[in-house]
Amino acid sequence: MSEPFLYGDSRLPDELDERVRSELKDGEQLLWVGQPRPGRFVRQALPVVLFGIPWTAFALFWTGMATWMVWGNAGAPAGPGILFRACFPLMGIPFILVGLGMLSSPFWARRKAKRTCYALTDRRAVLFEAGAFKSVEVRSYHPAALTKMFRRENADGSGDLVFEEITQWRRTNRGGRITNIQAHGFLGIDNVREIEELVRKALFLENHL
Repeated sequence: MSEPFLYGDSRLPDELDERVRSELKDGEQLLWVGQPRPGRFVRQALPVVLFGIPWTAFALFWTGMATWMVWGNAGAPAGPGILFRACFPLMGIPFILVGLGMLSSPFWARRKAKRTCYALTDRRAVLFEAGAFKSVEVRSYHPAALTKMFRRENADGSGDLVFEEITQWRRTNRGGRITNIQAHGFLGIDNVREIEELVRKALFLENHL
């Protein structure tokens, strides 16, 4: 296979480049590869950090108070229920770990961005979305699946080229409903308008509208 044309200065780390090329079918030509801006993923994690600050503070306070009540001036616990009272402060540790996970979410978001990449071929658009434990979810969008594609563009020319939005919801304990809309596409990329034009020309989307 001859070296494909890559739009602009689009080069991937060796591991991601190998993953993209291994996905290509016989005769399929690679036209563009790219990655999201890490900052886009980090900004999405900021609300989690803000929630994690009071959560972690309270978990540390509760664990500290429980430790003082059990192991304070009275010395080691004694009497009935000694095992439970001795281990009581340990109940706060899972909540502290959850809080630390929320506070470190920008780090994990940046790591996910660096392990995520996008590819455009003469047949489809492909997303390689990083998951947990080094897993990767591969999503392919052929022309017929891109009829509702739209662009969100920032002032600096970066933005999202959204292929689909999946709405998920769950009920709260009080009977309410929390709605979450998850977008899939070329998210957080540079020159989003130009990439959109490239996608439309490469996949002849006008013929599918």
